Amino acid sequence: MTIAILPARLANQIAAGEVVERPASVIKELVENALDAGATTVHIDVDKGGVKKIRISDNGCGIAKDELTLALSRHATSKIKDLSDLEAINSLGFRGEALASISSVARLTLTSKPKEQSTAWQANAQGRDMAVTIKPAAHPDGTTIEVVDLFFNTPARRKFLRTEKTEFNHIDEVVRRIALACFEVTFTLSHNGKIIRQYRAANTQAQHAKRVAMVCGQKFVDNAINVDCQHDDMHFTGWLAKPSFARNQNDLCYSYVNGRMMRDKLINHAIRQAYADLLPPDTYPAFVLFLTLDHREVDVNVHPAKHEVRFHQSRYVHDFIYSVCHQALMDNNLQLEEGIHQSSSIIAPSVEKETAVEYQRTDYIKPLQQVTDTAYTPKQSYANYDSKNHVSGQFPSVAATKNYQQLMTPLACSDEPVEQENHTNDLPTVVKAEHFFLAVEQGKYGIIKQQSGLSLMSLSNLAYEVYKDAISRNWWQGELGLISQPLLLPLLVTLTDQQIEMVKIQQVQLQRAGIIVEVKDKQRLQIRQYPALLRENDVNSSFMMIIDGVSQQANTQQLTLDDDSIISVIARVIATKHYNEEQAQALWLKAKNSLSEQLILSLLLKCTPIDLTSQINQLESLTSI
Repeated sequence: MTIAILPARLANQIAAGEVVERPASVIKELVENALDAGATTVHIDVDKGGVKKIRISDNGCGIAKDELTLALSRHATSKIKDLSDLEAINSLGFRGEALASISSVARLTLTSKPKEQSTAWQANAQGRDMAVTIKPAAHPDGTTIEVVDLFFNTPARRKFLRTEKTEFNHIDEVVRRIALACFEVTFTLSHNGKIIRQYRAANTQAQHAKRVAMVCGQKFVDNAINVDCQHDDMHFTGWLAKPSFARNQNDLCYSYVNGRMMRDKLINHAIRQAYADLLPPDTYPAFVLFLTLDHREVDVNVHPAKHEVRFHQSRYVHDFIYSVCHQALMDNNLQLEEGIHQSSSIIAPSVEKETAVEYQRTDYIKPLQQVTDTAYTPKQSYANYDSKNHVSGQFPSVAATKNYQQLMTPLACSDEPVEQENHTNDLPTVVKAEHFFLAVEQGKYGIIKQQSGLSLMSLSNLAYEVYKDAISRNWWQGELGLISQPLLLPLLVTLTDQQIEMVKIQQVQLQRAGIIVEVKDKQRLQIRQYPALLRENDVNSSFMMIIDGVSQQANTQQLTLDDDSIISVIARVIATKHYNEEQAQALWLKAKNSLSEQLILSLLLKCTPIDLTSQINQLESLTSI
């Protein structure tokens, strides 16, 4: 066998087998070229499902006369020049194969006029001989590409095409995907002379949601959570459907990386993993999500159709996507349960505005609408969640979710109604007062007024009882424990030999507390997952506090910690912080709403009286002078 260089026509037809699968592939390549040219308006006209004719017009920058022939050549592109450009691709197309491949299997006409050019010129190429002819034409600023008789010279490829309706459905789906990625561009899709889709340019958030509704349906938007999270140079935005909107097919799964539509396995796995505890079996989530990151951190040159990418830090990206989606879904469930709780009681009109929980964290979730779905109950699933990242196959109950809502609501935002049943007759009258603390000293102590005078209350002890009560109600005996969440970047900590040994002994209870660790060597371990309720705490410092608390409990008991012991340790860690006056008042309201009368009375009895006698005597002596 002798080695020979393939003829140009045959080489192009081979390349076309990878790039041009069906009419929808042609439209994808040509529309992406239009977007790379800066077009703000794109018209797509097809006949007979795109087999007979495809015509795409745009108002982009156009192609100069001298470059028309070159544009139809293989490996000719204006988007990259050298290796550095290839390593940081910021355009949708870059290989320079699309036009040459399309013209090798169809009759192609390219008409273009740049703004600086006085007249338009037209280039014609047909698949058989690939000869390009150029002639003047009438055309506004921009470019029009017409593809006629697709696969006319490759009958083997043409017979694999489906019916006209099926091929147009594929075209429609491609246009839908592109329209979701480019809100600022107007798209018009016509079939057999009839306008089927028209997506007008959207510049505001409300207009973006309207376009999403046009593509995915109004029900999707009504049941969607708006996600917006920035971390370093990664920005993750979009819409994430609630678990109650689970679908039997994955027809509403749209993900994008730097504006490029994707069917990437890593992204889909991260999103599915976030839904793993919430979707029933054999169902799919719905989402429209956009990931933006440094172009140098992602390689798009890994798939002929550019549907997949390779991330330089794939684990980091995976954990980031999972963490944001998981956090969004969990917070939505908590908000739903809060809405259910509040809708079950009569609320004054002045309080109705407070039924939607507002979060101080600005980098996660902003619900598109106020929660009113009182019939929603989180669904269970046994989806393919990685067992190494999950402690148990059990899932939180409605009651547990409600308790987490109470626990995770920032203290400064807890404007709950303070009226309760009159069952505090045996307590001091101050218990019924809304403004309980007169002042907060050193962030640790609250000054209160009792019948006997002024007293000091430890805010840490008060918070400890509140959090301990909330955690206890979420702790399933022998089942799940606390909800855990993976860290974006696993944390490596150094411990003593004794501490490492203690972690190994108490590893089961630590897992039930939501702390998933991996021992690396004799003095180091890696924290992979951490309790969701400790998300506001520094992981390193709070973990060391937990280790110290567990060590003290273990030294006392000389055995594996029971549930009450580990709950006490976690509650103490959460409670150990400084409080301002607003947080202190909110903490007291939580205590009134959750703790028993006896426990509140016990806390009041433990307050230390403030002796003002000496200060008063001194003041009187100064006054008499």
